[in-house]
This record gives sequence, structure tokens and C-alpha cells, in this order.
Amino acid sequence: MPPPAADPTAATRERVTRAAGDLGAAAVRQMEADHGWFRALSAEDRSWVGLVAQAGITSFVQWLGGEQERPAVTADVFGTAPRELTRSISLAQTLDLIRTVITVVERDISGLAAPGEGAHARDAVLRYSREVAFAAAEVYAEAAEARGAWDARLESLVVDAVIRGEADDAMHSRAAALGWGAVSAVAVVVGSTPAGPTGPVLDALHRTARRQRTPLLVAIHGPRIVCLGGDVEDAMALAGTLEPHLGEGPLVVGPPVPHLFAAGRAARAAISGHTAAAAWPGAPRPVRADDLVAERALVGDLPARNALEARIVRPLQEASGGSLLETAAAWLDGGLGVEGTARALIVHPNTIRYRLAGIARSTGYDLTDPHDAQTVRLALAFHRLGPAPRAPLRG
Repeated sequence: MPPPAADPTAATRERVTRAAGDLGAAAVRQMEADHGWFRALSAEDRSWVGLVAQAGITSFVQWLGGEQERPAVTADVFGTAPRELTRSISLAQTLDLIRTVITVVERDISGLAAPGEGAHARDAVLRYSREVAFAAAEVYAEAAEARGAWDARLESLVVDAVIRGEADDAMHSRAAALGWGAVSAVAVVVGSTPAGPTGPVLDALHRTARRQRTPLLVAIHGPRIVCLGGDVEDAMALAGTLEPHLGEGPLVVGPPVPHLFAAGRAARAAISGHTAAAAWPGAPRPVRADDLVAERALVGDLPARNALEARIVRPLQEASGGSLLETAAAWLDGGLGVEGTARALIVHPNTIRYRLAGIARSTGYDLTDPHDAQTVRLALAFHRLGPAPRAPLRG
């Protein structure tokens, strides 16, 4: 039986080791020649890329002379560069660089290999390049996952700040980091949190918004999900698009606002509407927070109570010398219809019909519609109670 052969890569390893520096420099020169975007990088980033290329060649040499088990490419090669480099160079560009380095090494390896070992060395380059490609994908996957987790945290902080009305420089900075620096026409949609894991729900909402080319910020607040859409032309249409991914129950759309800094009042109105929507069993889905102004006032929403005064009571007081307010009160309190209300006010029934039309023109509420009539009734009730107390009443 013949004696075992010597390690066929020992001589090749020694030659490649001596030429490793030259291979790295040649790879960087080839990158500069082949890729214009590489030449556009900053000097620091080009330096890091060159260091990665040199580390890859060094790691290949060490692997070539060892047992050639699966190499620790991620740590040996990409661990030399900061993870922030993934923000400057995309995965596709990284693969271009890997392809260039492998091409240079494969081109020169035959001349560096010991006699009779050229084919073995080329095969080793191919096997190692596969590991490098997988390691690059792993690095970018980890970076994307980390960015996703950080973006989700930033997103939640921005939405929380909007709800609390903390429109300060910190919120502006965080919003800008999420690409919301110049977003306008903001709409707020609040729905119920569906049962089960929330991660897939958030992903589905963002995918849907991206298909609509709508910037979206989402945060989960216990039983409800708060969504802020940017550059929105039709807030109700946005709510309809997001509806399939939200849980059962009310879906409330806040009033439109011009920018993120003004979205606090819209978010609070939508959240209040989501809480109060149960008081209107026939509410449509989605429903505007402004259509729930009476229900919101019932749950202690002071802006909604003030809105009832401004939208309903005050216009009725100012129109026709207060006769519309008198007619609305008689119509709602008596429940007598046109003829009965006319007798109660000692006017002609046609006058009541004319005044009902005037009430609808002045306030936008039709007293012959059950929900509109309920809204006006509550507006009159709150008006009779007087200004709302600043603090809850104590028994």
C-alpha cells in the first residue's frame, strides 16, 4: 500500500499567502474599474470595503490550508466592517463586489497554485464563494431585522407622541427618520386589535399601505390599533383599504389635518369615537369621528361637547332670532310631529316645515333622521346643563 500523499494544498497555500496582499489590491482596483457606485462611495466606506475584501482573501487562505470544514465567514470576513456599512451598500452591490473579488482570485489562482493543483484551487474558490454569498445574505437579513425592530419602536414612539400632543423636536426627528419629514394631508384611522399575534397584522397593514403608495405609521394601544396615513386624499377610502386587517367592531376615521404636528386632535377624536361608538349600534363601518360627536360627548370628550355647542346650538340661536332653536326644542321634546309642534308654538304647519329645513341648512342635521335628531337632542341637553366642569364632579 503506497504511503499517504502530502497535503495537496500546502504549497498552494504558501504561495497564495504571500500573494494575499496583491490579490486584495487587485480586487479593489477591479471594483473601481467596474462599478461607478463604488467610486462614488466616501473614502471611509471604500476603505471598509477594501478591508472586507482583504479579510475575505485571508480567510480563504486559512480555510484552504485547513480541514476545509464550513468556514466562519460572517465573523472572519464581514465582522471586520461596521454594521452601518449595510446602509451605504445594498445587498445587490455587495454581491457585485463578491463576484468581482471571486473573479480576480479565480483568475490568478491558477498561476499561484503549485504544479498540478490549479483545478483543486479553483474548486476551492467556488466552494468558498458560496459560503461568502450565504454569509452576506445573513448579514443583510440580520441588519434588516434589526432596522425593522428599531423602526417599529420609533414608529410607536411617534404615534404615542402624536396622541399625547407632544409635537416637539424629538418627535420631528423621529418622524424624519421614518421618512415622514415632508408628509402632509394626514388621516387617522382607529380600529380594533384582532385576536392572535399582532406582528402579522402590522406587516399586513404596512404592505397594504405600500401598495397604495401611502406612508403609514401604526401603533397598538391595547384593544385598538391607531393608524396614521400620510398624503391621503380620501380618509374614508384609506380606512376601507385597511379594514380587512383590523378586528371586528368600530372603525373610526378622525378629521383630516394638514400635517403630523396637527394630528393629535384627530387621533384623540378617533380614539374617543372608537370608545363611544357602541352608543350608536347602527353606526357604519367605517364611520367619521365627527359623526360620533354626540356619543363622544357622552363619554366625557370635552372637545366633542364644545363642538355640539358650536355646530348646533349656536347656529340655531343666531338664525331667525332664535326661532329655530325654539322649534328644535319643541319638536324633540314633544314628539308631536309637524301638526302637534305647530299647535304647541301657535304657528302654521308649513312654518314648522320651513323651520325644519332651516335647521338642516344651519346645522347639517335633519331632525327627521333618528340619529341626527338624537345628536341635536343631546346638544340641547348639554347646553341646558351649562359649561362642562374642568374636573370630574364628586358625589
